Amino acid sequence: MDEHTSPASNDAAGQAGSTSGGFESPEGLRALLIRLHEFGPGAWRGDREAAELMRFTAVKYRRLARKYGLDAWAVASVAFEVMLAPSTRNAGNPWAVVTHAVRITCLAETRAAGMLTSTSKVRHTSRIAGFHDAIRFAEREHLTDYHPAFAVDPAADEDDDSDNGDRARVTMALSDTVGLFVFTGWDAALVVTCVEHVTYRLADLPSRARAVEVLRRDHATPELLGIPPRSWTALVRIVLGNPDRKHAGTPTGDGVLLRLLVGEPLESLRCDTGLLAAIWGANPNKLASP
Repeated sequence: MDEHTSPASNDAAGQAGSTSGGFESPEGLRALLIRLHEFGPGAWRGDREAAELMRFTAVKYRRLARKYGLDAWAVASVAFEVMLAPSTRNAGNPWAVVTHAVRITCLAETRAAGMLTSTSKVRHTSRIAGFHDAIRFAEREHLTDYHPAFAVDPAADEDDDSDNGDRARVTMALSDTVGLFVFTGWDAALVVTCVEHVTYRLADLPSRARAVEVLRRDHATPELLGIPPRSWTALVRIVLGNPDRKHAGTPTGDGVLLRLLVGEPLESLRCDTGLLAAIWGANPNKLASP
C-alpha cells in the first residue's frame, strides 16, 4: 500500500477492492482476518487484499476522522490495531467492533488534546467526565466577574480604566503565584496547570474554605497531572489558604493568592521562609526522591 496516497483519491480503488475481496461485509472481513492471522507474521505487509482493506478502511472512516479533526490514515491505523485482536475476528460483527473502537479512540484523542493529558489517562480515569478542556486564565477577559475572591475592590465604579486595572492585578497575582512555585524548583508547566484548575474550581464554589475542601478530596486531578496527592493537597492549601480556625487571619490562613490580591508585595512573600519551605517541601520531585 502506498502510504502517500490519500484516501480521497483512492475512493474508487477502495470500493473496487471491497467488491473483489468481499471484506465490506462482516463475514468477508472475518474471513480475511482469519486468513491473515493463520498466515502468520508479515501477512499484512505483502497481501494485496490487506492493502485494499486498509484503503477501504481509510475511506470508510474518513468522515469520522474529519469530524474530530484527525487524519484519515491515523484513524485507519487505529482500525488496523483493532483488527489484529482475536476478539475482533471472533465477534459476530467484526465491522461493528472496529467502528465502536475507532469512535472511542477519536473521542479519547480529542478529549486528551483538549485537557493537555495523555489518551490513556482519558480512557482509564473514571471521573474524567467531570472535567472541561484546559483554558488559560489569561483567556478570560472578566476574571473578576467569576468569583468575589478575584474582586480586589468590590466598591469600585464601572470606569473602564479601573476595570482594566482590576483585571491586570488579578492576572498579575496569578502569574506571581506561579512564579513563587517555580522560584522554589517546581516545574513551570505543571504549576500553571495546577493553579489554573484551582482558580477555576474556586470560581464555581461559594468560599475559599469550601474550595480547599473540595479540591483536597479531588483524587482524579493529581492522577491526571501525575503528581503525588500530598503535593496536590499542599499546593491547594498554599494557594488558597489553610481553612483551619487556628490559622484564621494569618498568612497561612489567607493563602498566597489572597495575599497578593490585597496588595502584599511579591518580594514580601519571597522573604517568607515558612512559605518557601512549605512550597519547596511539596515539590513532587522532592517527595519522589529516595
